[in-house]
Parts: sequence; C-alpha cells; structure tokens
Amino acid sequence: MTPTFSTLGNKFYNSGGIASSNRIMDFLEEPIPGVGTYDDFNTIDWVREKSRDRDRHREITNKSKESTWALIHSVSDAFSGWLLMLLIGLLSGSLAGLIDISAHWMTDLKEGICTEGFWFNHEHCCWNSQQVTFEDRDKCPEWNSWSQLIMSMEEGAFAYIVNYFMYVLWALLFAFLAVSLVKVFAPYACGSGIPEIKTILSGFIIRGYLGKWTLVIKTITLVLAVSSGLSLGKEGPLVHVACCCGNILCHCFNKYRKNEAKRREVLSAAAAAGVSVAFGAPIGGVLFSLEEVSYYFPLKTLWRSFFAALVAAFTLRSINPFGNSRLVLFYVEFHTPWHLFELVPFILLGIFGGLWGALFIRTNIAWCRKRKTTQLGKYPVIEVLIVTAITAILAFPNEYTRMSTSELISELFNDCGLLDSSKLCDYENRFNTSKSGELPDRPAGPGVYSAMWQLALTLILKIVITIFTFGMKIPSGLFIPSMAVGAIAGRLLGVGMEQLAYNHHDWAIFNSWCSQGADCITPGLYAMVGAAACLGGVTRMTVSLVVIMFELTGGLEYIVPLMAAAMTSKWVADALGREGIYDAHIRLNGYPFLEAKEEFAHKTLAMDVMKPRRNDPLLTVLTQDSMTVEDVETIISETTYSGFPVVVSRESQRLVGFVLRRDLIISIENARKKQDGVVSTSIIYFTEHSPPMPPYTPPTLKLRNILDLSPFTVTDLTPMEIVVDIFRKLGLRQCLVTHNGRLLGIITKKDVLKHIAQMANQDPDSILFN
Repeated sequence: MTPTFSTLGNKFYNSGGIASSNRIMDFLEEPIPGVGTYDDFNTIDWVREKSRDRDRHREITNKSKESTWALIHSVSDAFSGWLLMLLIGLLSGSLAGLIDISAHWMTDLKEGICTEGFWFNHEHCCWNSQQVTFEDRDKCPEWNSWSQLIMSMEEGAFAYIVNYFMYVLWALLFAFLAVSLVKVFAPYACGSGIPEIKTILSGFIIRGYLGKWTLVIKTITLVLAVSSGLSLGKEGPLVHVACCCGNILCHCFNKYRKNEAKRREVLSAAAAAGVSVAFGAPIGGVLFSLEEVSYYFPLKTLWRSFFAALVAAFTLRSINPFGNSRLVLFYVEFHTPWHLFELVPFILLGIFGGLWGALFIRTNIAWCRKRKTTQLGKYPVIEVLIVTAITAILAFPNEYTRMSTSELISELFNDCGLLDSSKLCDYENRFNTSKSGELPDRPAGPGVYSAMWQLALTLILKIVITIFTFGMKIPSGLFIPSMAVGAIAGRLLGVGMEQLAYNHHDWAIFNSWCSQGADCITPGLYAMVGAAACLGGVTRMTVSLVVIMFELTGGLEYIVPLMAAAMTSKWVADALGREGIYDAHIRLNGYPFLEAKEEFAHKTLAMDVMKPRRNDPLLTVLTQDSMTVEDVETIISETTYSGFPVVVSRESQRLVGFVLRRDLIISIENARKKQDGVVSTSIIYFTEHSPPMPPYTPPTLKLRNILDLSPFTVTDLTPMEIVVDIFRKLGLRQCLVTHNGRLLGIITKKDVLKHIAQMANQDPDSILFN
C-alpha cells in the first residue's frame, strides 16, 4: 500500500486543474511534521508560503458555509490578527516601561542612593522632599551620594575621589553583567538587532534570534548596558524586543505559527510597535517599519502596524515611566518662530550630519571587521570592560558626559525660561522679563561660556567613543548617541548664532527680522535639527525620521527645518557612501539581503550567472520515475544544495518541478518508519500515477505531493536586471533557467547577491549564507 504525502498547496498542472485521480492528502489535514519548513540560515519561498495561505483561507471560507462551528472558526481566524496586534502592543509597551524605569534607577545608582527608599531614583527621591528649593531641586537630604554614605563627607577632594571611584566601579559592574549574560545565555541578544530584523523580514531564517531566551536576556542586559553609561541607546534594541514579543506570540496562533510569510507581516507590525515605545512616536514607528525595515508591507499590514503602535504607545503612557504625564521622550515648547534666513545654518547642520554619518559608518565598519578577523573578537568581555572603563573615567569630570544621554539631549533641546537653573541658561539678563513674561535678548553669561567648552569636549568624546561602542557584544542602539552628537553640534551653532544676532543686530542679515531687544534665535531648535541631521546621516531615514522628530518633541511647526536638514544629510552621506549603517552591517555579516532600493544597471544575462557554468559538472537533477531511494539518498549525502530540479529524463531534460532537500529527507525518513517494505531499491515516483509493478518488487514511494509543480523559470537570454527584479518583488529562493524548454541551470538568491557584489567590485565570497 503506497502512502500519500501532504501537498505543498494545490497547484495547477498543465492547465488541467488540480492533479488528482487518487485523492491527494491535504497539507493542512495530515501534515508530515517538518515538511514545508526551512533549515536554519536559509531563505523562505515567499511564493509557496503565500500560495499555502491562500489555500488555507479558501478552505476555511468554503467550510464556513457548512456549519455554525465552522463559521465561528472562520470569524475567529479573521479576528486573530487583530488580537495578536493587541497582545504585541500590550507586551512591548509593558516591557518598554519596565526598561525605562529600571534604567533610570540604575543610572542614578552610580551616583548615590535614596535613604527614604532605595527603589527611588534621584528625581523621585527629591519630589516629596519638604527641604528643597526650586533652584536646587536636585539636592535634597533624602538623596545621599556615595561619599556621604561611606564617609559622611559631601564636599572636598576626598569625597570627589570616592564618588569618582564608585561611579567607575558601578559602570564596570553593569557592563560586566551585561556582556557575561549575553555571552553565556543568549549570544543573539547583542547589538541593536535592526540589521538582523531587516534580513529576517526579507525572508531569511535565523532560529533563536527572536526566541524566549533572547527576549529575556536582551531585556535585562539592555537595562544594564544603558545604566553603565556607555555611548549607546535603548531605542534600536527595543525594536528587537518588540519583534521577539511578536514572534513568541505568533506561536499561539496556527495561522502565523505555520506560515513564515504571514509571520513576517506580524514582525513588521511589531517593529512599528518597537519604535512607538522607544520614542513615544506611533506614526513614526509605522513609517519606520515601512521605510527602513520591512521587505513586504501590504495595506493590511499597514493598518495592523498602526493598531499595534497605538496600543503599545497607550500602554507606555499608562505606565508613565518618565513621570511627566507625556508620552514623548523630549517635549519642547519653543516660543519663537524660525526665519527663512535660518535655513542656511539648518542646511549646514545637514551637511555636518551627512559627514558624521559617512565617517561613522566607515570607521565603525572598519573596527567591526577588525573585531571579526583578529584575536580581538575572541575576548568580548575584556573589550567591553576596557571601553566601559575609558568611557566612565573620561565621563565623570564633565557633567554633560556624566548624565545619561537622554537627559543630555533633553537639556540641549530645552528653550531657556525663567525657571531653568541649567548653565546653558545662564544669561546676564535672565531675570529682566518682557511684558509677556518671556526673556528679551540674551547676552551670554559665564555659565553659557563654561557650558560651551564642556559641550565641545563632550562632542569629541561622543564622536570617538560611539565608533568603538556600537557592535560590541552587548545590546547597543545607535539612535540616541547619533542624536546626541547632532544635538550638541546644533546647540553650539545655535548659541553662536544667538550671540551673533545679539552683538550684531544691525547687520543686513539680521536687521530685517531681528530688532534690538528681541529674542530671535532659539538654540534648542538648532539642537533638534542637528539631532535629526546626524540620525539621518547614519541611518539614511528621511520621511520616518522627520515624523519621529516632531512626534518626539511636539515641535510640529518646525517640520520644514527638519526636512531641509534630513534631506541635506542624506544627500551628503549618499555622496560619500550609498549604504546606511544597518545595510553596512548586513553586508559585513554576509546575510543574503537583496536591497529593494538599489538599481541593477549592468547588461548581463541569466546564462552569465546561473550554475553550472561552462566548465562545471552537469546540473544535479532527479528524474521523475527512474531513481531509487538509494540513488536519491546518495545525491543528498554528496551535495549541500537546498533543492533539486525534477526532470522527465536525463536525456530530455524536460522540467517537471522542483523539490526541496529538507522535504525529501523528511518524507523518505517518514516512509521508512510508517510504510512496510520500503527499502533502498524502492523506486521513487514524482508522477501522478505509478505504473503497475512486477510481482515481488519492493513497494514504490510516491512523492509527487512534495513537488513544486510551478517553479519559476526564465530563459538563458533573460537580462539580469529582470531576474533581479523578479527575485526582489516575488521574494524567490531560486529560479530555473531553460533553453527551448530544456533545463540548463539554476540561479539562487545567493548567486544574484554574489553577482551584484562582483559587479560593484566587492568580494563575492562575503555572502556567507543561503
């Protein structure tokens, strides 16, 4: 008795409907465990996955007319996607709130502790204090520095040394715990995760990257890494955390657990939720997912991403981790409109952002390549501790490097008012207000000049140390450090412009719109524009960046300066190197990512790229009705190919279909276990009917049901630009090449990527995976 195996979707054959004189077992009713799945570090077949989902949906719709229970099942199946988005939003919002609160508390732990309750951070500790003035609102008796706790000394050189030592010690402890947990329990928890998520969303399989252990360890170590004071942010890794939540929750729903393409739609929405909770920017999160990380983004995914981002943002707002009753991370309120002339300094900031982006990408990739190819990569713990020690030792003496990067950016974005006690707001006439209560012209006082040189030193440290920090074996985001570099540069330029306008208001460029006694320039706005420019230069985001920035700050009327800086930054950075930081890391790691934005401009043909080449051995194929189990197992053991074309015969080379290696192995193993009499000499048939066999011959093995009867084919003279387009838009794993109907060769996604690298004078062997 010949067993029937599950079909890979009901495919049409020879335009004659579904091939079924014997009943072919439905893939969904009686699946063989493992058939239709993929090996690690392989690319999924988008066409097959979508075909399977359509068949599944068609079957559920047809059954819904038969009974009430089937109708309820159909409705629940349709609703499951929205329920999944709700769960992703709730879980990612809750984790983001937990990470924010924990990181804030542990960052302050490096400087002291609250005697009223050790679980209070510095700000919360002094909120309820009755013995604190507004000027010194960060100094209260309930908050004790380490020198006060250890030696009962608040001032003096010895107290300073104790505080310095404790700051460095806590930083080293947090960094050591972070790198050790990552190394021992979840190596995939390091980095920002966005390059790998882009690759996964393009159809690549990296098992465990979005798993439970990765989620747990990334959440814990992200808090530790941020608290250590290293030049990194938690915003990029929060996208990875949200995608882990999405992947884990997918396993609760059959619809998404069994279909890799459908799961990637969910992960696109999870990425949007991640950015939503990272910045408090739900619309920017959806646009980020669409512009930067997603490969396939249908309209349904857009709506679901919007819903997931909304739920995630609402959950974070309910937790209120920033304690300011606002969702956004850096709320600003500028009182002065910008003038057309100011577009010139805004564009200069765009140029700076582009130059910084290009410099950072080149130097960081060079350092990461050195880490991969030398002994340095074998000692991740020592590397992290050295970088942490250098960062902490250099950071403590300067108040702007000592504070967390998010606090620094918030201070740089701030528009000085009467209640601000920051050195950046130490203007000589700060208490002489106009009738409206606003400050008039603002001549810089000693505090501003002191802040300027401190910020200049901070800028140099941030530029240098971020290059060595990003890519270490700890969770490390790039959004906040990039924004910090731009915000510092912007604030320095803004204060310079402000003082220029104050001292030379009679100059032609100022006298038409900036009269004496008027507060014309807003340095905080320059910091905001600079932050957008530098982030754009590193990531090459445009639309999503501008939306994230105005959601992040609430500065809706400053969209034009942000757009001008973001576009200038992208143009300058693209002129010096086409790749953003995430694409550069994808190429460094050898992932098979086919960039949808790039154009293929070379005049090559399919025959120039296909395997086998002219002097290579013939293409390895299976015949439809003349190979034994032993023959097929020999081919499997002697080759490493992901699949094999099936032909009528070796002489005719007429194509029948394509079968995956994994499906073959699993089906043969399953037949040996469950079907009596299957031996090495059993004939394997890929035909619809097996011919009558002589008596006493071993039972045949019919594997037509795992055969893809509609593989994509092109002729040998098809231009490669069309082939590349087909691979991009359909998400193919492989494409077969024919000549006058005869099979000639095969082109895989890896072959396409190698060819593109070769045409760009890059190393084709840098593509490591299938």
